[in-house]
Amino acid sequence: MNEQFVQEVLEKLKKGELSEFYVKKEDFMDFRQVLVKRDDFKHFRGIGQRGGDVLYQYLEEPRS
Repeated sequence: MNEQFVQEVLEKLKKGELSEFYVKKEDFMDFRQVLVKRDDFKHFRGIGQRGGDVLYQYLEEPRS
């Protein structure tokens, strides 16, 4: 999973073009590495799934 693809997915989540995005366990670290660099990092919620996959959503209010 390359950085440009992850940025595009995160922008689509932010704009509401995607309601959620499923990240496989093997792609998690690549995805997270790009995510934590963003200023709006706290607006993204990752929900752990069985097996180590993560479902990401964008929140209007930043999480605490």
